[in-house]
Amino acid sequence: MSLSLLIVLHEMGHFIPARLFKIKVEKFYLFFDIKFSLFKKKIGDTVYGIGWLPLGGYVKIAGMIDESMDKEQMALPPEPWEFRSKPAWQRLIVMLGGVTVNVIVGFIICAGLLYTQGTQIAHGTDFKYGFGYAKTLEEIGFVQGDKVILINNDTLENASALHQQLVLRDVQTVSVLRNNEMVQIDIPEDIGNRMFHDGVMGSLDYRYPFVVDSLTPGGLAESLKIKRGSKITSVGGYPIDYQTDVTYALNNNVDAEKPFIMSIVENGNQRDVELTMTDEQLKDGFGMYMRPIEKDIYKVSTRNYSVGESIPAGISKGYWIMHDYIAQMKYIFTKKGAGQLGGFGTIAKLYPDTFDWVKFWGTTALISFILAVMNILPIPALDGGHVAFLLYEIITGRKPGDKFMERAQITGILILLVLMLYANGNDIYRWLFE
Repeated sequence: MSLSLLIVLHEMGHFIPARLFKIKVEKFYLFFDIKFSLFKKKIGDTVYGIGWLPLGGYVKIAGMIDESMDKEQMALPPEPWEFRSKPAWQRLIVMLGGVTVNVIVGFIICAGLLYTQGTQIAHGTDFKYGFGYAKTLEEIGFVQGDKVILINNDTLENASALHQQLVLRDVQTVSVLRNNEMVQIDIPEDIGNRMFHDGVMGSLDYRYPFVVDSLTPGGLAESLKIKRGSKITSVGGYPIDYQTDVTYALNNNVDAEKPFIMSIVENGNQRDVELTMTDEQLKDGFGMYMRPIEKDIYKVSTRNYSVGESIPAGISKGYWIMHDYIAQMKYIFTKKGAGQLGGFGTIAKLYPDTFDWVKFWGTTALISFILAVMNILPIPALDGGHVAFLLYEIITGRKPGDKFMERAQITGILILLVLMLYANGNDIYRWLFE
């Protein structure tokens, strides 16, 4: 639903300036109407409709070489109400309209969420036992239990966002609280690539002493008859004091298809179990849920915003969402990144299984920014491709020929189709085999 809304708003971003500049808009469609439409109605000069192929939407602007590839119209002499007859600066505004609307919508949603919900604040010192770190971060100086305080000498308000900062932003130093002393860690330039390659993503996990709470039916822990309230004290020779130690031990002290010892304490008695796990089992873990044995292991506060404060804060938040999305594109051009590329199934998974209006609008803002970034890419057939050609025309004073534009449009459509097939193919593969 929100994706359809964003598509309509994007196309309105083209439609409104086109009409303001007295350019005829022949069609305004949600989805594509190849051969037939689910609904259509002509109002004035424009046919409004809904197509059957849910791959986006479009406005057909008279006198423009676009995905409609209307060669007959382009072969006729230009009319004053056509796109091609207007000054380059007007055409540029029309082409930038969709992206502009998506960015503005994203900013508005971010500002609205900040005004109504505020921002959750959790500094490193708000976590009693600090955090657990992957081997990749240990290798550059982090120690289990470090409490993240500063990044580039600025306070990190959400300490669990460390991974995102390291992978997507230019981080040179991280200061942590270790044994009540501030320690500065110098961050190597290639840390983002190393973390992405090693799969160190998501939120940083805070630590807590634990006992086993419940077991996954059919899981490994159930087959070992581990009981509720049991303590895991060692895995593969690695001592277990916190729940993050279990994941660390499985990732670094246990090899697939090789036996290891897991020590379990139940009712004050220890038993050692020899195990051999497959690669799949190592990924899934032991199949048990853990619960803290203490209360108040962390605290979270809320920063509230007035209407006036929420607007610049929303713009700042939206800027960083777009920045991080653009920054992650460099990983797409790796073997691992290409395999993670997703299509409509991946977009659908961004939304929660049950409706939550805060998460719904937060995801809608994210997708609005994604649409803006993707559409401004300088690929023919996307808005960014048209913008690139218009900028060339404005700078050089020479307009690309219609034949060149037609070939560029066809090339762009083919590129987009290949990317779409590949991305959605990845979704199907993961659905079937993962």
